Amino acid sequence: MVVSYFEWCRGFSSLLAGERDHEPAQEIMARAFTRVWNASKKENVDLRTAALMEGVRRVADAHQIRGLYP
Repeated sequence: MVVSYFEWCRGFSSLLAGERDHEPAQEIMARAFTRVWNASKKENVDLRTAALMEGVRRVADAHQIRGLYP
């Protein structure tokens, strides 16, 4: 499923622009795992909960950067 997502994203050049478009999926996944692992340890929660927390945080950050939140 992850590989399908990366292929889908590459179909939209505006989503993965510049060097990131050529970045190997393994590096992206490794960074994501590290973020989730660190959040799990920091918040003392399981990895599934930490992944959800990181996902919500990233969406909230993106909305704030785009000015969708006051």
